[in-house]
Amino acid sequence: MKRARSSEVFLGGRGRARRRVAPLLAAVAFVYLLFVSFKLSGLAGIADPAAVTRPASGGAGEVVMPRRLEDPAPRARGDGDGVAVAGYGRITGEILRRRWEAGGRGRRRWGRGGNFSELERMADEAWELGGKAWEEACAFTGDVDSILSRDGGGETKCPASINIGGGDGETVAFLPCGLAVGSAVTVVGTARAARAEYVEALERRGEGNGTVMVAQFAVELRGLRAVEGEEPPRILHLNPRLRGDWSHRPVLEMNTCFRMQWGKAHRCDGNPSKDDDQVDGLIKCEKWDRRDSVDSKETKTGSWLNRFIGRAKKPEMRWPYPFSEGKMFVLTIQAGIEGYHVSVGGRHVASFPHRMGFSLEDATGLAVTGGVDVHSIYATSLPKVHPSFSLQQVLEMSDRWKARPVPEEPIQVFIGIISATNHFAERMAIRKSWMQFPAIQLGNVVARFFVALSHRKEINAALKTEADYFGDVVILPFIDRYELVVLKTVAICEFGVQNVTAEYIMKCDDDTFVRLDVVLKQISVYNRTMPLYMGNLNLLHRPLRHGKWAVTYEEWPEFVYPPYANGPGYVISIDIARDIVSRHANHSLRLFKMEDVSMGMWVEDFNTTAPVQYIHSWRFCQFGCVHNYFTAHYQSPWQMLCLWNKLSSGRAHCCNYR
Repeated sequence: MKRARSSEVFLGGRGRARRRVAPLLAAVAFVYLLFVSFKLSGLAGIADPAAVTRPASGGAGEVVMPRRLEDPAPRARGDGDGVAVAGYGRITGEILRRRWEAGGRGRRRWGRGGNFSELERMADEAWELGGKAWEEACAFTGDVDSILSRDGGGETKCPASINIGGGDGETVAFLPCGLAVGSAVTVVGTARAARAEYVEALERRGEGNGTVMVAQFAVELRGLRAVEGEEPPRILHLNPRLRGDWSHRPVLEMNTCFRMQWGKAHRCDGNPSKDDDQVDGLIKCEKWDRRDSVDSKETKTGSWLNRFIGRAKKPEMRWPYPFSEGKMFVLTIQAGIEGYHVSVGGRHVASFPHRMGFSLEDATGLAVTGGVDVHSIYATSLPKVHPSFSLQQVLEMSDRWKARPVPEEPIQVFIGIISATNHFAERMAIRKSWMQFPAIQLGNVVARFFVALSHRKEINAALKTEADYFGDVVILPFIDRYELVVLKTVAICEFGVQNVTAEYIMKCDDDTFVRLDVVLKQISVYNRTMPLYMGNLNLLHRPLRHGKWAVTYEEWPEFVYPPYANGPGYVISIDIARDIVSRHANHSLRLFKMEDVSMGMWVEDFNTTAPVQYIHSWRFCQFGCVHNYFTAHYQSPWQMLCLWNKLSSGRAHCCNYR
C-alpha cells in the first residue's frame, strides 16, 4: 500500500512539471532536425574523405602517410555526366551521388600510390614457387586416386591412440585420420586465475575504466586450412567462461566456424535443456548450481510451507559449474552418431549436434588455447585408416558433369568462381547443383573455376586430373594465399575479355550458391548501354587499423574504402572488365589484398570516364542465406545440393546452417 500511495503522489505532483517540460523537449527536437538538415545539405561541399595525397609517379616502394586535401569546389554535373544509383535508401543514395559530385574534375584515378612492396613481394614469390609446383605436378607419376590422403601417398596408416604432454601457450595435437564414432579426446588441465582485460566498449558506455576480469579457455576440434592466410575451420569450438560474459554468470559456449564465419552459438548456462532436445539420447545442457542471488524469502517460505503440510521433498543432487579457477579438471569430448558429448570429471555436461558440412573425419587437429595450463592430452579409439583417401569418393567422374566447350558466339554472362586447390568437394557440389541451370547447359552462360596451386605436388596433380577431365577449371600457376585472391579476380576479367564474348562478368566464391535465373532477370532490368556494377554494396566503410583484420596506412592510406560490393557475388559489365585488363597490362592497376575492395576501387576509376550504374541488393547475401536470395554464401557441399533440391521443387528456401 505504501508503494501505491507513493506512485499516486508522484504522478499527481509531477504532472504540471511534465507539461512544462514538453515544449522544451519539442524545441530541442526542432533544433536537432535543423542541425541534421544543415549537415546533409553541406555534404556536397565536403572533400572526398577518401582523398589523400599520392605522388604522381606512384613508386611502389614509397611510403605515403594520409593527409587531407583542401576542399575542392563542387562541380555541377550535367545529365550525361551523372551516376546512377539503385537499391539504396533515399538518404544513402543521395550521399553516394554527392560523393562523386564533391570529387569534381580534380578527382584522381586510383593509381599505384602507397607502399605495396609487401604484396608485390608476396606475389612474386608465389609466382616463382608456383612455376616449380606446376612442373612437379606435370611430372608426378604417382597414383592420383590416393591424392586426398593426409600424407600424400597410398593408404594412410594412423595410430589408434595419441598421448602428448602439456606446454606453455597453445597446445596442439594432430589427429592424422580424424575421428570416428566412439573416438574420445581427453584434456587434463588446470584453469588459470582470472586476469584483467581492457574492453574499450565498456569504457565508452561509462562502465568504469573498461577493465574486466576474464577467466576462460577454448578446446577446439579443427580441420585443415584451405588457403594460406585463412583460419582453419572449427568443427567444434568449446569455450568455458568461468566468470561469465554479458550474462554475468558462468557459461559453456559451443559453436562452429567455416571460412572464418561463425555459426549460431549454443550456450549452456546452468538451466537444463528440455527432455526432447537430445543428442544420442543425452540432453544438450545439463543442470548445474547457478548460485544466483535468488535465495529469496519466497523460496524459504515455500520450503517451510512444504514441511508444515507434510509434503515430501524429493532429494536432489546439486552440481556446481564444472570448472574452477586454480583447480584441475579432466575434460572428455566423445564423438557420437548425432554429435559430440562433453564430460567433466566423468559427468556429462553438454552435447553438441553435428552441423551440416562437417564430418568426423575432418577433425584432424585438436587445439587448447587461452587461460589454461595443459598437463596432458589423450586421444583414444581413433580410426587407423582415413576414410577419404580415394579421389573417386569426392569427384564423380561422369560425362554428365563435364563442361561444354567455350562457345564462339556471344554469351550473356561469364561466371568466374574463385576456389581453393583442395576444394574438390565444393567444386563437385557446384557442378551438380546451380551449374545445371538451363542457361549454362544451353551455352548462354559460361562458368569456370579459377584455382591456384598448393605446396603439395599430389594435390596439384589431382587438380590437373580434375581440370583435364571436367574442362571447367582454369589453373593459375602461383601458390595460393589469402592475400593474393585479387590476382584471381584479375584473371577472371582477363578470361572474360579474351576467351569469351560476354556482356557481363560475375564473380563468386566456391561456397556461394547462385540463383542464376533471378540474377539474369535482374541484369536485364537495367540500361544495357551503361556500365553496370551490381551486388550487395558497402558505402563509406573505413579500414580497420587495429586487430586481426588490421590494414596499415602503407597498405591503404585513404580514410575510407570506395563503394564496393561484397566479394561472395557481384556483377560487372564487360566495359569495366576491359578497363581493368588494359590497366593491368600497362602496370597502372592498383592492387589491394581485399579483392572486393579492389573491384570497388577499379569501378570508381572507370566511373570518372563513364557513368556507372551502381545497383545494390541485400539479396546478394554476404552472411549465409536469406529467404528469396539471389546468392547464398558460406554454403557447404551438402547445403549446395539441398538448395538445388529445394529450387527444383519450386522453393527458394534456405537449408539448415552447418
